[in-house]
Amino acid sequence: MAPFDRPRRTGGDARQAAEAAFRAATSRPAAPAPAAPKLQAAVPGARESVTLRLDSAVLEHFQKDGPGWQDRINEALKRAAGL
Repeated sequence: MAPFDRPRRTGGDARQAAEAAFRAATSRPAAPAPAAPKLQAAVPGARESVTLRLDSAVLEHFQKDGPGWQDRINEALKRAAGL
């Protein structure tokens, strides 16, 4: 039997497999799972250490009454934020 005398395949499996492979290679990856919500501190009233840039006039205002200036800044920020 000559190569051109062979019966044609009618299954279409090769074409379907090629199309599936193409879709897999060109499709966008699935979106990552949404991040879990940030949990509150385990200890109520716990504070975090941060670096904050303040105008020197603001810093002088809170430091003029001596120790505890960081607590005074924290209270002022809480009031300003409505907390």
